[in-house]
Amino acid sequence: MVRSKEWEGGERGRRRRKRGGRTGVRGFWQGETVVVGNHSFQRRAKHLRLGFSVLLAAWSFGIAGSAPGEEPSKSHGPLPRIRPADEKTHFVAEGSPRPFVAWGFNYDHDDAGRLIEDYWNTEWETVAADFREMKALGVNVVRVHLQVGRFLETADRPNEENLKTLGRLVTLAEETGLYLDVTGLGCYHKQDVPAWYDALDEAGRWEVQVRFWKEVAQVCRRSDAIFCYDLMNEPVLTGGANNTEWLVGPPLGGKYFVQRITTDARGRSDKEIAKAWVEKLTAAIRSIDDRHMITVGVIPWAQVFNGAKPLFYSPEVGAPLDFASIHFYPKKVPIEESLEVLNVYEVGKPLVIEEIFPLDAGLDETEEFIRRSGTHVDGWVSFYWGKTPEENEKKGDLPGTIIAEWLRRFSNLAGAASD
Repeated sequence: MVRSKEWEGGERGRRRRKRGGRTGVRGFWQGETVVVGNHSFQRRAKHLRLGFSVLLAAWSFGIAGSAPGEEPSKSHGPLPRIRPADEKTHFVAEGSPRPFVAWGFNYDHDDAGRLIEDYWNTEWETVAADFREMKALGVNVVRVHLQVGRFLETADRPNEENLKTLGRLVTLAEETGLYLDVTGLGCYHKQDVPAWYDALDEAGRWEVQVRFWKEVAQVCRRSDAIFCYDLMNEPVLTGGANNTEWLVGPPLGGKYFVQRITTDARGRSDKEIAKAWVEKLTAAIRSIDDRHMITVGVIPWAQVFNGAKPLFYSPEVGAPLDFASIHFYPKKVPIEESLEVLNVYEVGKPLVIEEIFPLDAGLDETEEFIRRSGTHVDGWVSFYWGKTPEENEKKGDLPGTIIAEWLRRFSNLAGAASD
């Protein structure tokens, strides 16, 4: 993980909650090491807590879906649009007074590490089957990751085939009864990053990012199956190693999960840079689609450095964003310490943990963290790599066993919230 000063600045957010309690992983198993996002941990057998007894809280909010393990019904009605409640403390579905809680999966690659764009034009039934499997596990949100180079052939010419397939994906989400968290501007596979894009300066790069989001928003704007647009996965500013490169490396599992929004501060503060970038991209989306929520998924630096404050969710930067998104992997510390970190991201908006998985903390600790974090959090998004719990178990190895167990536990949590 690259250390950056991007967390500096910002006031600790405060908001009153009117309710209490209630993301395979974007990673790769390398022997006994698991790589998830830009995190790498050693897994040991002692971290595996087998057993299926789950103590579940009695959560009564959320939108009911299929019971975990059942095939999703195809008779559901149109999905209502999701938005922040008027008091900005949680989400609601239009037409319903009940809070909406996001339970979801990151669907960023398959079991072999292929990104969705690598196969969705040739293996569509695989994508459709995976959506049905995720729905059967009881979630209501799927986070998809789109790469710049797969949607723009040049700075001013879009890839019409992939835009058409994105529209097909939106229709699939509607038909399956799932919402989409559309995360953009990915450069996960360096070989897919166009040379012309890599050569641009900051101003040129931002203009291309505007074009990307306008094209994507044009496809998505009419569908109520869009949960949100996530501007970029884990953006950072200048600093760190290889600080003249846009991609923050070295890669993990062959993928770059973190990228810079600038390589030259030119005398500007972090807040000035982040504010200009957020305002430019949100304005681009809003010029096409003013109905759906916008966020940006960030590394929670307060989990890494004591006293760290948000940058992208500081008052000076985060005003155009509809809710806060953080990527939170609980550590093997007292749960109270992890819960205290969440206070930093109470900024007067709903809060979603957009990535979560039992890495440093084990299965039991991560499950307990989810159950106890409901006073802060309005959604949890874990990971699905295209293999059901049963298929993972059939692998007969430790990673498959852990993933299968976690999918079942997460499914049970989502199902309890929908009851």
